[in-house]
Amino acid sequence: MAHIVIIGAGIGGMPAAYEMRERLPKEHRVTVVSAVDYFQFVPSNPWIAVGWRQREDIVLQVGPLLAKKGIEFIAQAVTAIDAPGNRLTLANGDALAYDYLVITTGPKLSFDEVPGAGPASHGGGGHTHSVCSVDHAQAFWADYQEFLKNPGPIVVGAMPMASCFGPAYEFAFIVDADLRKRKLRNKVPMTFVTSEPYIGHLGLGGVGDSKSMLESEMRGHDIKWITNARTTRVEAGKLFTTQLDDQGQVLKEHEVPFKLAMMLPAFKGVDAVAAVPELCNPRGFVIIDEHQRSKKYRNIFSAGVCVAIPPVETTPVPTGAPKTGYMIETMVTAIVHNIAADLSGQPADARATWNAICLADMGDTGAAFVALPQIPPRNVNWFKKGKWVHLAKIAFEKYFMRKMKTGNSEPIYEKYVLKALGIVRLAE
Repeated sequence: MAHIVIIGAGIGGMPAAYEMRERLPKEHRVTVVSAVDYFQFVPSNPWIAVGWRQREDIVLQVGPLLAKKGIEFIAQAVTAIDAPGNRLTLANGDALAYDYLVITTGPKLSFDEVPGAGPASHGGGGHTHSVCSVDHAQAFWADYQEFLKNPGPIVVGAMPMASCFGPAYEFAFIVDADLRKRKLRNKVPMTFVTSEPYIGHLGLGGVGDSKSMLESEMRGHDIKWITNARTTRVEAGKLFTTQLDDQGQVLKEHEVPFKLAMMLPAFKGVDAVAAVPELCNPRGFVIIDEHQRSKKYRNIFSAGVCVAIPPVETTPVPTGAPKTGYMIETMVTAIVHNIAADLSGQPADARATWNAICLADMGDTGAAFVALPQIPPRNVNWFKKGKWVHLAKIAFEKYFMRKMKTGNSEPIYEKYVLKALGIVRLAE
């Protein structure tokens, strides 16, 4: 009998647990360990931040859901990983042995890389908000309600070394739409400050016509922007950023005023994972081979934001490559196949496609892109806009939450619909 332990109960960890339990014989144990006892649908956080959703709409208590599938759950943070000894230390002092370890922790939000950044009441201690967690989104909503009584400038964007830019664009357009509905948009100058070399880069070197389409949308919504922005510090009501040119030389210094700011931070690996010798790169992300397996420890696998993926290209201000929802699911499927193969004495040679599908809401319309695979060169590379994306994002939220409630990580109709579009999880 083998014991498979999964760290994290998010968009990677929950599907990994469900799929592992479904594929492996019953004699093998599957345990999920998470610092929190709930699943949160992170893509909906921008809606939480403007009051379009409530916490209970996107949060599920995971213990009862996992128990229905015969999966054990421990609501404790992991404080140390003894990789050679195949053992975890938990925050309550307990030890947990494993035969296989799957790391799906998500990132550590590295607010401290920019002085003054981060939510004051939720671990940042600074002057900017985030929508990386439901708690952060709720903190923005609390301040936003006061802001609406006396509006002023808003800054939205992403810090140096950020890797997930889609939510920043999404958030800017959602706030714009909300302010228009309230007939307050004329009182709120908006500036988009991003470390990307151009609008629509997205950490991917652009996807289809993302540059021209997003620039057009931002002009149409009267959102100013600063690209190649190396934000250096934040003070109360002021964001300081150095704009570089394409050669990395200083082009202009900016002091951007704001009354409310949402700046996505850089990501790093969580402390317990980053501390394991030879497991991670210098930023604490797990170094994996093409089969999602640690190059140092053959019984450790990893998926999601916590894996090490090189940037698609060098940019004047450092940017990372995003790891989108469907891309994470392809990683998870590869891991499950590889652990199942390893247990049966077969070669663990499954490879994730890293195909990317993104639906970004823009308030009353939306933008979608498909990148197959996410890292260029690509077989499919398109970017489209329309009201259908807004509706599709709403539908996807309900659909994914239902998948997590029912414990079905890939319903049969999803598998064959996406396959008909050429979108599959495993490389042939």
